[in-house]
Amino acid sequence: MLDAASRLGRPSGMAAGGRGATSSARWSFATLALLYLLNQVHGQRRGSPRDLKCVTNNLQAWDCSWKAPSGAGRGALYSICFDSRFHSCYRLGKTTKIPPLTPGDYEITINSVPDFGSSISKFILNEKNVSFIPDAPEILSLSADFPTSTLHLKWKDRGSVFPHHLNVIWEIKILRKENMEVVKLETFSTTLNGEDTVHHWSWASDMPLECATHSVGIRCYVDDPHFSGRKEWSDWSPLKNVSWSARSQSKVFPQDKVILVGSDITFCCVTQEKVSSAQIGYTKCPLVHLDGENVAIHIHNISVSENSGTNVVFTTKENIYGTVIFAGYPPDIPQKLNCETYDLKEIICTWEPGRPTALVGPRGTSYTLFESFSGEYVKFKRVEVPVNDSYQLFFQMHPNQEMYNFTLNARNPLGHSESTTLINVTEKVYPHTPTSIRVKDINSTAVTLSWHLPGSFAKINLLCQVEINKANSVQELRNVTVKGVDNSNYLIAVDKLNPYTVYTFRIRCSSETFWKWSKWSNQKQYLTTEAIPSKGPDTWREWRSDGKNLIIYWKPLPVNEANGKILFYNVSCSSDEKTQSLSEIPDPQHKAEIQLDKNDYIISVVAKNSAGASPPSRIASMEIPNDDLKIEQTVGMGNGILLTWNHDPNMTCDYVVKWCNSSQPEPCLMDWKKVPANSTETLIESDQFRPGVRYNFFLYGCRNQGYQLLRSVIGYTEELAPIVAPNFTVEDTSADSILVKWEDIPAEELRGFLRGYLFYFEKGERDTSKMRGLEPGRSDVKVKNITDISQKTLRIADLQGKTSYHLVLRAYTNGGLGPEKSMFVVTKENSVGLIIAILIPVAVAVIVGVVTSILCYRKREWVKETFYPDIPNPENCKALQFQKSTCEGNSALKTLEMNPCTPNNVEVLETRAAGPKIEDTQIISPVAERPQERAEAEPENHVVVSYCPPVIEEEIANPGADEAGGTSQVVYIDVQSMYQPQAKPEEDPEAEAAPGAGYKPQMRLPVAAAVEEAAEEGDLGKAAGYRPQATVNTWTLVSPDSPRSTDSNSEVVSFGSPCSINSRQFLIPPKDEDSPKSDGGGWSFTNFFQNKPND
Repeated sequence: MLDAASRLGRPSGMAAGGRGATSSARWSFATLALLYLLNQVHGQRRGSPRDLKCVTNNLQAWDCSWKAPSGAGRGALYSICFDSRFHSCYRLGKTTKIPPLTPGDYEITINSVPDFGSSISKFILNEKNVSFIPDAPEILSLSADFPTSTLHLKWKDRGSVFPHHLNVIWEIKILRKENMEVVKLETFSTTLNGEDTVHHWSWASDMPLECATHSVGIRCYVDDPHFSGRKEWSDWSPLKNVSWSARSQSKVFPQDKVILVGSDITFCCVTQEKVSSAQIGYTKCPLVHLDGENVAIHIHNISVSENSGTNVVFTTKENIYGTVIFAGYPPDIPQKLNCETYDLKEIICTWEPGRPTALVGPRGTSYTLFESFSGEYVKFKRVEVPVNDSYQLFFQMHPNQEMYNFTLNARNPLGHSESTTLINVTEKVYPHTPTSIRVKDINSTAVTLSWHLPGSFAKINLLCQVEINKANSVQELRNVTVKGVDNSNYLIAVDKLNPYTVYTFRIRCSSETFWKWSKWSNQKQYLTTEAIPSKGPDTWREWRSDGKNLIIYWKPLPVNEANGKILFYNVSCSSDEKTQSLSEIPDPQHKAEIQLDKNDYIISVVAKNSAGASPPSRIASMEIPNDDLKIEQTVGMGNGILLTWNHDPNMTCDYVVKWCNSSQPEPCLMDWKKVPANSTETLIESDQFRPGVRYNFFLYGCRNQGYQLLRSVIGYTEELAPIVAPNFTVEDTSADSILVKWEDIPAEELRGFLRGYLFYFEKGERDTSKMRGLEPGRSDVKVKNITDISQKTLRIADLQGKTSYHLVLRAYTNGGLGPEKSMFVVTKENSVGLIIAILIPVAVAVIVGVVTSILCYRKREWVKETFYPDIPNPENCKALQFQKSTCEGNSALKTLEMNPCTPNNVEVLETRAAGPKIEDTQIISPVAERPQERAEAEPENHVVVSYCPPVIEEEIANPGADEAGGTSQVVYIDVQSMYQPQAKPEEDPEAEAAPGAGYKPQMRLPVAAAVEEAAEEGDLGKAAGYRPQATVNTWTLVSPDSPRSTDSNSEVVSFGSPCSINSRQFLIPPKDEDSPKSDGGGWSFTNFFQNKPND
């Protein structure tokens, strides 16, 4: 035990009294050492006391205890001695209280009284081995504030038992429910002052105290820096508890609680019934079970409530219990606190509450205004309604007090705030609104103005502002300082006004040091008195076209120059010779007409009102001619027309610009404007100007009391697009062009300066035209831009004949394109083209025919053999149709003796009426008859026709060598075609004899003269075709369809297919110039394919 006790601390010093003297330290130390040795030798052997332990609870005495030796009775007594300078000994039981020892080691001897000396124990005791354990604190009271869920604890610290001031730490624990659940453990520090002091401590529970039983215990820890022993916590005091007894009908707690938004709160329901559910607002909450059937719900971060609060409801099987929770904010610091006075009698303080607290009624914010210099305060009444979201309080001023220090306190169940301000009330004057405004005349340009201003301002000066308004003018503000008065009536003079003008006055005031203007007073209108007109009327004159009457114009005077109501005007004309005056002209009329001669006159116009006449306005009637005058064009800038001119030093009076609508007849006058003589430009503006309307502008210069026209300008304030299209017609059309002519657009409908025309044209019918948008970029639409506005015709060339064209014409100005006018025109038919269209196919057909004929001609043999082979037809043979005179004229003519051949049947198809009729034509075979018999028996008119097939070669005897009686053999390769082309009567027989190629019969030439004659004519070698033995003159055509021989020099007719005839006469007749020509003949397509051996 001593070893354990040696670990205790010891204070560094002790208080005087109760401690041993330092002079006996040495003796004590020796005594303790001896006792220790004896204890080690005898104590263990004989069963002496052991485990010495000493504690203290107030540092005034040490309570020492030990374990008794074995065999010691319960009532055994012990003698305890400790070595000190007093060598004290005590006879005690098992424990003893000894005074506190001074720092150091002390020998303690303990032995039993009956067995003194036999069981002695010796211990070394030091303060470090002593424990300091205070007594358990005593709780004086524990009370509960159920509405606020707060526990209030009261206890006594017993400071009187401690020798000096010490620091004490108190530890307080809060226990809840029957199972003593620790919910709070908190420390609390105090200082002992040597007296018994009562301490208070409060704790706000997070759960209403009504929900469960709460218990409180406390202990302490005394910290003595001078004590070196071990310091320990005291024991816990006996528990004190509080519980709620059902003193009301409420079952749910807390009731009508006000809580800060965002806080956590617990609600409980104390009931003997089983609670099935709970909810706050519309949100259900989980139940937490407490003692018995009591339950609770925990709400975290509660949101702001409505003004009526948020309902909390617990539901049982049979009942519903609930409460209301109010979640809001503490009052914000009052914003914009301002204190001022209206009349230096009462101060009004206004402020804005800041953030809404969401608490109303008895839980709302209350305000108190406290003035520190006077010590007075004013409370804000909740019944007062905020003004424009601000609050106000009135504070009565004290005489002779100018400085005021105000503090505004705001408080509600969740907290409080405040705001302060210090003011000098004479500098914070915000006067009431002036009333009872009155105006009186001084003269036509000055009035007096009076008003009433409530308040006692005798100690200060007022600064007042007068607002003066008149029609068509900028308002004017005038500041005036007036001395403050107690009767609240003020009067000032207002001058520099215009005569006969309606003015509107209103007033506001402030202090001279200026804090705020008062509100404006009501307006007061007043008409000043009249004065004579300050200027004469603005005049102009115009001569009529006849040059005899002069029209005089004048403008009504502006209000600021008329100075009253104009009653009438006086107009007079004067010259060097006479003066002429007109009667008074009443005000509504602003022109007059007077007849004058060619003399120069000065016209004078005077305006009169009730106060008098104006100065006269004069203008000269003379107009100086100007021969060098050109009409110009101009376009305005939207709001007017800018006219410029060069400075002319000769113009000494002024310039006048007049204008009128171009559509008005002469003399036209809409308005005029006078410009000073030193000006070179002016902007003409008028409310009468309209876009798209043409106006005439005339600039006159005044020189030597006369006006000369300097410029004549036509213009627009703004150009617009034309509203009509040009009216155009088609003057002429041809196969490839159209001539169009159009008319001018009237100026009223043009609405701008004409810049040109756009002419569109395209192919198209009336119902199928595709000209929709008239875009110039379209390839099928052609556009011509005509910029020469003097051009009134247009010829469109390079068109197609007999084609419909869609024509469109539009005019345009700088303001845009006008509407379109269109028409459809069809061009005339092109005759040359028609002829060409006919000739080209015909020419092509002819060329194709010629080429085909040439090809067929050159290939006639192949064509004939392929498509039309030559088959002899005896029926077409006309060889025996000789004229009778031919046979009778020459008895010596004999038929040639032909080679035997077998003829086919011969049929005579036709005969001519002019020729001899062939009757009983016989086909005699040469084999059957002899030549002599044939010659004698052959009738004169009979024709013997024999068909001989062609042979491959021909042999012709020399005609010169063969005489009469000689024979020759003729063989022909070709046979003559069925038809031969007829020779034209005009053709030369000699020219046609050579190319003859046809049937050549076998014949003998007995008559040498005929041969010689034929040779002389050169036709012997060229003879071609069949030639009967007869005189040519006697030949006749069998039918008009028989073709002529192409190889004969005479118009010998071919008589059908080749045939052989036994003839006694030479077949080729002599040429006879007098022979009649055939009057018949024909042409056959087969003749085209006739074989020509010479080719």
